[in-house]
Amino acid sequence: MARSITKNKFFVLILLILSGEFIYFLPYVLSRVFRPTFLDVFQLTNFQLGSLFSVYGIVALLSYVYGGIITDKFSPRKLMSSALFLTALGGIVLSTYPSFSTLKILYGYWGFTSVFLFWGAMIKATRVWGGDNNQGKAFGFLDGGRGIVAAFMGSIGVFIFSIILTTEIESSTVIERQEAFKYVILFSSFMVAFIGLLVWIFLSDNDQEQDHSSKNHNSLVNIKHVLKNESIWLLMIIIMCAYVGYKVTDIYSLYASEVMLFDQIESAKVGSIQLYLRPIVCIVIGLLADKTKNTFWIIFGFSIMLFGALIFSLGYISSGMNYIFFLSLLVLAVGTYSVRALYFAVLKQANVPLALTGTAVGLISVVGYSPDIFAGPVMGYLLDTYSGILGHQYVYVMLTVFSFIGLIASLRFAFITKKYL
Repeated sequence: MARSITKNKFFVLILLILSGEFIYFLPYVLSRVFRPTFLDVFQLTNFQLGSLFSVYGIVALLSYVYGGIITDKFSPRKLMSSALFLTALGGIVLSTYPSFSTLKILYGYWGFTSVFLFWGAMIKATRVWGGDNNQGKAFGFLDGGRGIVAAFMGSIGVFIFSIILTTEIESSTVIERQEAFKYVILFSSFMVAFIGLLVWIFLSDNDQEQDHSSKNHNSLVNIKHVLKNESIWLLMIIIMCAYVGYKVTDIYSLYASEVMLFDQIESAKVGSIQLYLRPIVCIVIGLLADKTKNTFWIIFGFSIMLFGALIFSLGYISSGMNYIFFLSLLVLAVGTYSVRALYFAVLKQANVPLALTGTAVGLISVVGYSPDIFAGPVMGYLLDTYSGILGHQYVYVMLTVFSFIGLIASLRFAFITKKYL
């Protein structure tokens, strides 16, 4: 009987991992892995792509709080599967290479499907899965597993693109690249819908035992209760700073293209390879966190992120310095993913009741994921205005500042929760 429960619990985690990454594959991962190609086939500038992310972020900002509230009232299975199906439909639209105006509508639509219906439900389901003693493991495995899925799918995408594109990338036309990339988009859309079907069929409502005691509570009262907690405000800052670091991973492949002078396929491979660092870091940190202190590893992550950002901001890494480039990328990624693995693992430590998880996650995410609105356009403006390595340096200066702020906030969080200092 115990073995059956363990197997069922493991399968639930697999579903959370698959759905948690595929929901963001179309709006984010494709452009992260294929940044130069994505700009090329959609005829976008860096600023325009950043603007699409801003539209997504604005809708998401409005969705976090209300999505968190419905998370505390409805089944994660229904919310998550519906979100995946609706997101997949958007991929069909993307495959037609619509105008920039239509793309803005599409990214706003994805902001609703992936946040209002999905985000809070996934976080709450993961928190329930981790129980009282395995929050670090739960969220470390979640983000690490998501990293494996992203890396694997990124590699498949690169493979599909390189196989369909029968001519050399340098001599191929935009039309040829669009045709090849279309298959990557459609395959991704199919996989998103397929995972939605698996969630609908196999994620039983009984698998996620929930505390519905907040169903009859006034939502405004719940919000006021959560906002009285200083730890919540610190988590907002911690996640915002960490998320800026995660947003900067969007331009790893572009750095490889514009500064290291890799071609588009080689640059896409860099974007795909760095995704493999995410599962390694997240899983290792998740296992260590439950044996030590979650906050220690968040502080560690910001310290390493700060160091990595400083290396890139100095502008010493240029064409021909491939080993230094990959080593610096490794340092920055370790810091970024260490924080990302754990920032929701400390909800219990922050004294957030399980019944108010959705509300708390929604409020934290409003500020925490605000870089969805401003980071993309700021990075796009810097990269378009200052050509070559200079634009990238300015981006990493921005990351240096946010890394420092995040480090201070995480130290304060550790102090007031008396779990580390």
